[in-house]
Amino acid sequence: MKIKTVLFTLLFYIVAVPAVQAQNAPKMKMTTDIPSDITTPDSVETRIGTLNFFDGFPDDATTQKVYDNLDFQRGVEAFLTAMPGASAEALRVGFKSEGADNNQTVLIMETLMDSKSLFLTPNSETVYNMMWLDLKNGPLVLETPPNILGIIDDHWFQYVGDVGNAGPDKGKGGKFLLLPPGYKGEVPRGYFVFRSKTFGNVFFWRGFVVNGSTKPAVENTKKFAKVYRLSDAKNPPPMKFINVSGKAFNTIHANDFHFYEEVNQIVQEEPNEAYHAEVLGALASIGIEKGKPFAPDERMKKILTEAVAVGNATARALTFRPRNKAAYFYPNSAWFTPMPGGSYEFFSQPGVRDLDARVMMHYYATGITPAMVVRMVGVGSQYAAATTDSKGKALDGSKTYKIHLPPGIPAKNFWSFVVYDNQTRSMLQTDAQFPSMGSQTKGIVINSDSSVDVWFGPAAPAGHESNWIQTVPGKGWNVLLRLYGPGQAWFDKTWKPGEFEEVK
Repeated sequence: MKIKTVLFTLLFYIVAVPAVQAQNAPKMKMTTDIPSDITTPDSVETRIGTLNFFDGFPDDATTQKVYDNLDFQRGVEAFLTAMPGASAEALRVGFKSEGADNNQTVLIMETLMDSKSLFLTPNSETVYNMMWLDLKNGPLVLETPPNILGIIDDHWFQYVGDVGNAGPDKGKGGKFLLLPPGYKGEVPRGYFVFRSKTFGNVFFWRGFVVNGSTKPAVENTKKFAKVYRLSDAKNPPPMKFINVSGKAFNTIHANDFHFYEEVNQIVQEEPNEAYHAEVLGALASIGIEKGKPFAPDERMKKILTEAVAVGNATARALTFRPRNKAAYFYPNSAWFTPMPGGSYEFFSQPGVRDLDARVMMHYYATGITPAMVVRMVGVGSQYAAATTDSKGKALDGSKTYKIHLPPGIPAKNFWSFVVYDNQTRSMLQTDAQFPSMGSQTKGIVINSDSSVDVWFGPAAPAGHESNWIQTVPGKGWNVLLRLYGPGQAWFDKTWKPGEFEEVK
């Protein structure tokens, strides 16, 4: 008993006396009153536990605790800020799995995209064409078809340029010259010139259905689409077109530890100057740094595995339950925009980036272009997303809902609903090839006043089979309402879609 008492007394003296000495330090000649708000108490209670200090010096346990927390924070930050790049990298891997691993191969959805292919919130109404462009061997010439909507984004999913109806060719088709990072060679005349910050670039464009047929758009692509190195301009190699409609392949980034491996691939391949220094700094702090192997030890891998789980949960909350009131089109409504703020660079005001908006957009969708936020009556398209019903509850595939679109739906060309799986953010896989319907759907019933009622549920309500989209019991879902050629009533909000009302 005496030995225990002596040991306890000794331990108390070692731990407590330095603190007492610090608190009772003698008053020296140069001593002044120190503001308490610039000092640190000897013990602080926080969400990561008790933090202990000797006169401001962290002890061993505190030091380890805060470093573990810092690595965790950096891991979460990496998920939220490097996500655009991971999304582009996942597209590259997906394209490569179907044979598009060179500059001469186009993946084309000849009979539209259905739910077998995993893409972030695609539509089922236009003909997708997709390529991965590699600038490592020098500038590329792109010859584009007329009457398309196309985008080039770099490996970090930053905007490079538009082609087609929103591009400088104004939908007539044209020749574009895509220059690699740091290119200082001669730039020949006769091209629309784009410069990319990265060697890898995603290039995709949409063709349009004509009188219910995809054939004109497919023939348009195969006739006019060409990509070749500038050095091969006099003798371009032949193009290859692969029909991937109905093919099962994935283009969506990981939500587990593999996410960091996807990002590491970009960091190793692309110039550091291509992306934000702060993001690359966060990545470097967790072991993802150009020219070095990404080989986290057991401690770091455990921290990053938890960090990506929290980062993913954060992205899902921001996407499915936005807290930004400016994202919602109407008060007390489920309808919100996946790209709030009206800036393709996600600026809420000059020099201030809306970080939540950027996460929402890149977790939910792909494709960055100013054309996505341009508000022009009768031109382009507008999007409204919903993830909850009229009572604010998550949309449930086991339940049946009805939604009313009032008369005068403001869509000069056409409108559509497409239903997506909450897990994948890709099209919901049901018994139907296309989990969608709209004004172009054969047999759709339109009310006498031009309004439309649509049902969503696991089984078609009797008498409403033509206006029904199937959902899956046990699965959550969300929906995008697309208005092609949006009318003024959409922009001034004199027309408003109904809410999802549960039908018992």
